[in-house]
Amino acid sequence: MAKDTIDLEQPDDFDAIVDAPFDSALSERYLVYALSTITARSLPDLRDGLKPVHRRLLWTMRQLKLDPGNTFKKSARVVGEVIGKYHPHGDTAAYDAMVRLAQNFSLRYPLVEGQGNFGNIDGDNAAAYRYTEARLTKTAMQLMEGLDAGTVDFIPTYNGEEEEPELMPGLFPNLLANGTSGIAVGMATNVPSHNVAEIIDATLELIDNPSVEHDRLMELFHGPDLPTGGLIVDSADSISKAYETGRGSFRVRGRFHASEAEKADDRDAGIERLGGGQYQLVISEIPYQVQKGKLIEQIAQLIADRKLPILEDVRDESDEDIRLVLVPRNRNVDPELLKESLYKLTDLEMRFGLNLNVLDATRTPMVMGLKELLTNWTASQIDILQRRTRHRLEQIARRLELVDGYIAAFLNLDRVIEIIRTEDEPKQIMMAEFELTDRQAEAILNMRLRSLRKLEEMQLRGEKDALLKEQDGLDKLLASPARQRTRLKRDLTELRKDYAEDTTLGRRRTTIAEAAPAVEFSMDAMIEKEPVTVILSERGWIRAAKGHVDLGADGNGAEFKYKDGDGPAFALHAQTTDKLLLAAGNGRFYTLGADKLPGARGFGEPVRGMVDIDADAPIVALRLHRKGGQLLIAASNGKGFAAQTDELLAETRKGRQVVNVKAGTDLTVVKEINPSHDHVAVVGENRKLVVFNLEELPVLARGQGVMLQRYRDGGLADATTFTLEEGLSWQMGGKGDRTRTENEIWQWKVARGAAGRMPPQGFPKDNLF
Repeated sequence: MAKDTIDLEQPDDFDAIVDAPFDSALSERYLVYALSTITARSLPDLRDGLKPVHRRLLWTMRQLKLDPGNTFKKSARVVGEVIGKYHPHGDTAAYDAMVRLAQNFSLRYPLVEGQGNFGNIDGDNAAAYRYTEARLTKTAMQLMEGLDAGTVDFIPTYNGEEEEPELMPGLFPNLLANGTSGIAVGMATNVPSHNVAEIIDATLELIDNPSVEHDRLMELFHGPDLPTGGLIVDSADSISKAYETGRGSFRVRGRFHASEAEKADDRDAGIERLGGGQYQLVISEIPYQVQKGKLIEQIAQLIADRKLPILEDVRDESDEDIRLVLVPRNRNVDPELLKESLYKLTDLEMRFGLNLNVLDATRTPMVMGLKELLTNWTASQIDILQRRTRHRLEQIARRLELVDGYIAAFLNLDRVIEIIRTEDEPKQIMMAEFELTDRQAEAILNMRLRSLRKLEEMQLRGEKDALLKEQDGLDKLLASPARQRTRLKRDLTELRKDYAEDTTLGRRRTTIAEAAPAVEFSMDAMIEKEPVTVILSERGWIRAAKGHVDLGADGNGAEFKYKDGDGPAFALHAQTTDKLLLAAGNGRFYTLGADKLPGARGFGEPVRGMVDIDADAPIVALRLHRKGGQLLIAASNGKGFAAQTDELLAETRKGRQVVNVKAGTDLTVVKEINPSHDHVAVVGENRKLVVFNLEELPVLARGQGVMLQRYRDGGLADATTFTLEEGLSWQMGGKGDRTRTENEIWQWKVARGAAGRMPPQGFPKDNLF
């Protein structure tokens, strides 16, 4: 017995060593992988809007006869067929893709009808495929309509044992209707779902007028229609521009629901009145691809972290419909402020990106605008129509051939019977005598005796006339582009009836309306306003007592208790909604929230634990921030300027450097400037006084400032602002709250930066106003 010999010296192609630069070899192989990922996995074909895994799933279910009218079959059966015959990947990936096709919150028009647990909008996964069953939907059948009519090419599967369609030929506009998303190599796609009726209307307009303007298309095609509804709050111009270029994004918000009685005013959307002035907000729709459970967790965490103090509670009262109930802190909370807060702090508002990156008819990836996309899709449907027509013409020709043979047999029925009974080779005799083809003769020989009725001949002649008439119509259709466009319009119009605006499936779910100007949103607005008295001690311990407590004769909170060795320094009345400006001797300003200060039951807490003040920097001032106000700021070297209080606020613990102080110089004066004041008074440690016009004081955001008063020795002691006509006042010594006013202060008025002269008689010896 001869044995096959193996040439051990002949190297295997897979073991051959190729001498090539590493970078070129790597780039070539990576390019092959990238192209495979782009064309065979991640990007959809614009003609049917499907990726290969989805196309193979639908084809397999069709092969298993899982039509809408048939019974369900186990999902495991479908997945096994798919990965065994068509899709050589994992069963989990195939099942996950199938699950998504069945979820009405993932697909606008589901292609699979599921029975069992196919997941939910809370984010729960579907049951294992051995527990669920599935079949196709009517929409899926419309997408696959025409597969048996020669409309598309069939290609071999990965192992060459089976065939699968290259694409689905149906008229359903799946790409825009259901959308898709995917990440390839170096590119991605993200197409939202849209309303089928609007897609068809825009397509019909494009067929009638191929040069139609984009703006006209957008009048018919309004934008995304997402499975979960919600609101798209961008302007019409921005939406139109996104579809013109094929790239953009949309702001998608959840919808606040209200009972019919509450819908009279749009401002009351989502508000349910409870009596006694109380109310609650109800969310009935959430943004697309947001898990309801995750959204509830976000809101609950905001409540727990006190980042949304105007919200008391959140409850999930959902059944088949979403119903999230939001309970405000009290009835005085502005509903619009609460809504705006949720939009900014949670996923109740999301941004959905638009990237119309698809594969065209030549399998080339490109980003298309709306008009280009519809033009290419229309061209593909015209091509499918032409292929269907040619296929039907071939069928008619084959049938006419047989019908002509049958008619010839009926006209010579006795002779045909005689030939069959007497001849050994009746087929050849009939072909020669009646000029029949091989197919015609074979068909006559296979006829049943019951077909030899007189009525059958009449039926055949009627069938021939009908076929000839149909053939003539199809020939005219194939020869006329205008007729093809008319036929496509007729078919689209017929399809539109199943997805019209008055049907449950076709009714638009997402509202597109530009959002009204947002309520001014800040965390301060969510703080409950209450009066407090803020006390800061000499050693930097701060606290806030409830209410406006008497600050004592000196106005510094001396009536409060302090630790041993400590004493009063600063005290002021504020509201919990206020911000406090704390100034250090090194010229740095810090911001404190009055609502975050410790209570006054003890001695408070060190303010240096709340903000990062240098250990050697003294605290020189504590002021209430007043929006739009100004502060007089001066250093010990006699330089100073005016600063806008809004520019002094700091966002971090490190504060903001406002005054650039040199070594040996400290920030000394931080005082409020009354808008009615018109002059500045400065006194030095040498007890000399200078008065100059407030207009000479520059307004700066940061710096050293300008010279307010010059000194030969010593430095600046104090500064203030006043109204010249009313005179300059100062605190008198001794007990009581006595002040003295010098009305003739104009005598000390000089240019800014002068040395000055001795103050009026009775001016305080500590040189402080």
